Amino acid sequence: MLPTIVLVGRPNVGKSTLFNRLTRSRDALVADLPGLTRDRHYGRGLGASQPYLVIDTGGFEPTADTGILKEMAKQTLLAIDEADVIIFLVDARAGLTPQEFTIAQTLRKAQRPILLAVNKTEGMRKAIVSADFHELGMGDPLSISSAHGEGVRDLIELALETISEKEPEATEPVNHDTPRIAIVGRPNVGKSTLVNALLGEDRVIAFDQPGTTRDSIEIALEKNGKQYTIIDTAGVRKRGKVFEAIEKFSVIKTMQAIEDANVAILVVDAKDGITEQDAHVAAYIVDAGRALVVAINKWDGLQDDEREWIKREIDRKLQFLDFAKFHYISALRKKGLNELLGSVDVAFKAAMAKLATPQLTRVLGEATTQHQPPISKGIRPKLRYAHQGGSNPPIVVVHGNHVDGVKASYTRYLEGIFRKAFQLVGTPLRVQYHQGENPFDKQEDERKKGEGLVTMRRRKNEMRAKLKQRNEQNKTKK
Repeated sequence: MLPTIVLVGRPNVGKSTLFNRLTRSRDALVADLPGLTRDRHYGRGLGASQPYLVIDTGGFEPTADTGILKEMAKQTLLAIDEADVIIFLVDARAGLTPQEFTIAQTLRKAQRPILLAVNKTEGMRKAIVSADFHELGMGDPLSISSAHGEGVRDLIELALETISEKEPEATEPVNHDTPRIAIVGRPNVGKSTLVNALLGEDRVIAFDQPGTTRDSIEIALEKNGKQYTIIDTAGVRKRGKVFEAIEKFSVIKTMQAIEDANVAILVVDAKDGITEQDAHVAAYIVDAGRALVVAINKWDGLQDDEREWIKREIDRKLQFLDFAKFHYISALRKKGLNELLGSVDVAFKAAMAKLATPQLTRVLGEATTQHQPPISKGIRPKLRYAHQGGSNPPIVVVHGNHVDGVKASYTRYLEGIFRKAFQLVGTPLRVQYHQGENPFDKQEDERKKGEGLVTMRRRKNEMRAKLKQRNEQNKTKK
């Protein structure tokens, strides 16, 4: 399970700015106004030595007893309970405040690892501005700048090291031959009904009310002689529609379930059409690199014209899922389930596929012959060979020269070529680049070295000739 880092601090200390930098997004609103963030934001941390989840919280007022501040504090406390490590953010320019003593006291009760980060230290003498915060008694303050990125990477690496130092929990050995399938989607689209239909029994509560499932539940399944692990998740509702405290934190459980799965089944309610939230969940699955099958549920309740409309909506809103299989099912009536599991098997096989280096290099050569990389800054990238760099999702590492100039559009072109050549259905594919050593650089060094030796010999011979000539002139004068 991915480690979870929670950002905590009083209002307007730069938590959302740090969140956006860690997730390389603009999901959290940022402005010079206290209390702008009221709800929690969830994101996948990028750019560190390992992936992680990060939660941005609203301004923490532990002593608030009424109104929106009380609700914000309640959400922050829930986030703290589920954190693996807490980053306590303070403002270097505002200095130490009485409120931060109260926050520090509350955080100590949580018994979680805490890192104290002094933000907004750009252009300041860090040792001086962080000195006052030693008074909080939370270890050495770490000076950073969320806006400029100074010290942020070191802070996150230290947080991840702190998590890794914890005693690992006892876990059962993972069977890599058994697909882990996460059932995800909005509330009340029929996820639990689908799980019960696959199991052939009422294993989880299915009720006509959004938010019935609160946590992720893992269930072993044997179907057609094959073993599976089904993960039933809570519904991911649009932020503005999430009200209950328990349901709010179900989002992080769903994100962790996606990260821990091999294949995700995205369940969509055919009666509601393809919503913006469906597209957001699908995008997160793709960003996580997980294989995907889309189940359009409650298909039996639609008329022919409604079905045509849904298919047009899929083509328009989910066109980025061109690698995935779509199935039109009825979980309640158990229709289309065998075909759905068949696509899960295909997607899992594609996600774990082993790609031979000679074949990858040959496909790369054919792709570049058919369509060369566009010229960037006056130089055309040269792609020489490829090999597999990982699975789930399959990663193809391409070696060459000037690969930093490869356009994103050309990378998508290569991803499509590799996926088609190896018949990888149901899984995203990543293409990464590695700058190769230029063999001519060594030849150039040898050439320059040789030229230097020749020049030295020539000069030595010239000096000898001049000395000989001078000696002969001296003998003539005598």
